[in-house]
Amino acid sequence: MRSRSRMSGGWLLGLAVLAWSGQARAGGCDVEDFQALLHPNGLVAEAQAYWLDRQLVQWPGQTAEPGQRWRLHASMAGSLSVQAGQAVRGAENSFDLQPDSRGLSPATAERFKFVGAGPRLRLSIDDPARLHRAQLILARENEAGQVLAFTRIQSPGALDDLYAAAGDIADLGVAVQPAAKSTSFKLWAPTARAVSLCLYDSDASKASAEQAMQFDATTGAWSWRAHGDLSGRYFNYLVEVFVPGKGWVRNRVSDPYSSSHGTDSWRSYIADLNAAKLKPRGWDQHRRPKPLAAATDMLIYELHVRDFSIADATVPVARRGRYQAFTETRSAGMRHLRSLAQAGMTDVHLLPVFDIASIPEAQCATPTVPTAAADSPDQQARVMAVASKDCFNWGYDPLHYGSPEGSYASSAADGARRIIEFRQMVQSLHEAGLRVGMDVVYNHTPASGQDAKSVLDRIVPGYYQRLDAKGQVERSTCCDNTATEHRMMAKLMIDTTVRWARDYRVDSFRFDLMAHQPRAAMEMLQAAVDKAAGRHVELIGEGWNFGEIANGSRFVQASQLSLNGSGIGTFSDRGRDAARGGSAGDSGEALRKNQGWLNGLVYAPNDAAPKREPVELFRAADMTRVGLAGSLRDFELETFEGKRRKLSEIPYGDQPAGYVSQPGEVVNYVENHDNQTLFDINVMRLPRDTSREDRLRVQMLGAALTAFSQGIAYFHAGLEVLRSKSLDRNSYDSGDWFNRLDWSLRDNGFAAGLPPQGDNGRDWPLLQPLLADDSIKPRPADIARARAMFLDLLKIRASSSLLRLRSADEVKRRLHFLNTGPQQNPVVMAAVLDGQGLAGAGFKRLLYLINVSPQAQTLQIESERGHAYRLHPVQASAAAADQRPRREARYEQGSGAFVVPARTAVVWVQE
Repeated sequence: MRSRSRMSGGWLLGLAVLAWSGQARAGGCDVEDFQALLHPNGLVAEAQAYWLDRQLVQWPGQTAEPGQRWRLHASMAGSLSVQAGQAVRGAENSFDLQPDSRGLSPATAERFKFVGAGPRLRLSIDDPARLHRAQLILARENEAGQVLAFTRIQSPGALDDLYAAAGDIADLGVAVQPAAKSTSFKLWAPTARAVSLCLYDSDASKASAEQAMQFDATTGAWSWRAHGDLSGRYFNYLVEVFVPGKGWVRNRVSDPYSSSHGTDSWRSYIADLNAAKLKPRGWDQHRRPKPLAAATDMLIYELHVRDFSIADATVPVARRGRYQAFTETRSAGMRHLRSLAQAGMTDVHLLPVFDIASIPEAQCATPTVPTAAADSPDQQARVMAVASKDCFNWGYDPLHYGSPEGSYASSAADGARRIIEFRQMVQSLHEAGLRVGMDVVYNHTPASGQDAKSVLDRIVPGYYQRLDAKGQVERSTCCDNTATEHRMMAKLMIDTTVRWARDYRVDSFRFDLMAHQPRAAMEMLQAAVDKAAGRHVELIGEGWNFGEIANGSRFVQASQLSLNGSGIGTFSDRGRDAARGGSAGDSGEALRKNQGWLNGLVYAPNDAAPKREPVELFRAADMTRVGLAGSLRDFELETFEGKRRKLSEIPYGDQPAGYVSQPGEVVNYVENHDNQTLFDINVMRLPRDTSREDRLRVQMLGAALTAFSQGIAYFHAGLEVLRSKSLDRNSYDSGDWFNRLDWSLRDNGFAAGLPPQGDNGRDWPLLQPLLADDSIKPRPADIARARAMFLDLLKIRASSSLLRLRSADEVKRRLHFLNTGPQQNPVVMAAVLDGQGLAGAGFKRLLYLINVSPQAQTLQIESERGHAYRLHPVQASAAAADQRPRREARYEQGSGAFVVPARTAVVWVQE
């Protein structure tokens, strides 16, 4: 029966629900399946309509003719049945909605600007919150009540309005209060009709208790407080929710706010992160590196926990690939990290170390890789046969955002170990003089819906994921996109990032696909982590503009073009692509043809390169200068066309080349974990007969571009030792074999067999002869020399604040490019920096030259006549790793002529 019933200010509920709810909870803590179907309803309907707030609905693409009406049908029992041309069946309540012509508030209009045109409808009932604990269908009907069209309604707009107070909840998750001798649990689940807590004495024991939780109608949160400190025990929730297309389901889920877990994260761990037993010795007293004076002082080393030590024979076997490898202070890996810190590296940024969905935490498989030819497919076949079950993954599939990954701990079954050992890792890196950064991934989850690895969507269906116009989960990120524009998803992101900064002393964060998040949310996060840490916490991220949120279609993004002025840094692809050539998506012959400024464009064509006009080299040279100038919007450059332009006026595809307001907002790099390593891309793009010596030198020229660029410097672990992944374009799941690092400096990883077929197979015919060419593979002496040359580059950057200028005004005032315009020599970068009056400059002037040509080059620079230049002390030293500048570089004071040796970076200074 359809009605507008009223009962105590609300609407009539089906009494049968209480019986189902009580029966469903019996024994639910220990059943094998994580989900139980309580009352099936297989009605499949798209979610084309949107709740704009608690009362307003908009249904794009619909119109109502005279005599038609809009009806909202609700069933607390989950019994709706709908067919076009028939009346809705199973509704316990139905409500008429009226067209609403009043305007939206500016905030609501902005939030839902992406919603297509259609009728805006108003619901007028006393207690709309109850609707969201029922099955709902919105229908357009004729006078007889026959359905002409129907849809589900996307709920986040209503939930954010109804439960705005939830944004202020300070204790979601579990909170142990030792002084009060109590433990409280709190879960935000406003659409659930019942929530219970399952308590377990251990990771493997049966439930010791099952406790119904209480609902707070103001916040939408369920809570329960226990007497006593329950630390060391485990828990889950039983959440009864209506799942569209399934019916009423009881989901056994872990806590989204978990601070730790048992094996494979099936159970959450109860922990007081302030408890002494969860802190390694000296944790509270250990000295962390001093805060940086500016973001541009950051020199970042991107490192994967398992890569760091899995092949390091100087680490005990039980600690290889784990957090505790970083505590082995005498290991080859830790000696290497200390040498980087002593040369000027400031930060180690760890690839994902939060709880990862794709790595088995117990009994992961280890492939036996055969001894085979350098170009054989056999190695990758054995690796990929167990890839889904092995111990390796990059980790960009977050299961729980605030819990350390268990596969890196000595025991995944003991929730305390991952907390303690993560802290030991941080403490050890701090003691080595390195700040610690985390790579965090809030733009997607590994799954949604009723998948076993879906946590958020099984608690509040349809809320945490970003949906398309039909209610399907968007997947532009690779996986199931999250919606940080929704209040409680943004809160989860902010709260868990605060935890890492406060409780684990993480110093900085890198945000994967950050442009899929609102700028406003990132700025809120910045304020929150700074407050929690008691110091400024640097934030950087990927600002790539693509997908359903591109060009600000849903909100102002945390993207390259939208973050300027925020102080948050984004990775710049301007200098990267100019140096490497082509783009990240190159395949087939483009891998060889698309040479860049660094590896031979025009001046050293390989045998696959087409004839290219000199203008292409000139254009790449100018884009390289854009990178060296920090991609600053207002910096002016004389271009190869002879025009003086702001970098924002130079085109980079359909975007401006210059896009940041301050140098601290740009991250410069030529290699990171994504795509081919620099060594590998150069294998494909340098002429085949390039010597080992020159391959080494080109690698270090790439490092020099990053070291000399204004902004934040970012280096991928292994770049300094000529790291190769055997030409793998995407090693995220390629196992230890293709990702390992060798700190003995005997092997750089090249020629380890053909890379995995899935992402590389179509290119095997091109890659095979390169892998088989032994003249390409570096020898141990080459690797050791590259490492030493890299350390010298770090020392040069660290020696002068001129290479780390803090403001756009300082860059514009002090950085001057030489050898520019239509008469330039495009194979040489030349710039001078004025150090007068600058704290930390170290020199009156600093001039760098980067020659990518296989031949020495001479530049006559009139403006540099008469200066008392000498080689930078690092390069002038008899101990310099690269003796070529010392032996072959020349400066003639009278004429201003500079001789730059082949494939060499030279730095001249004036006291």
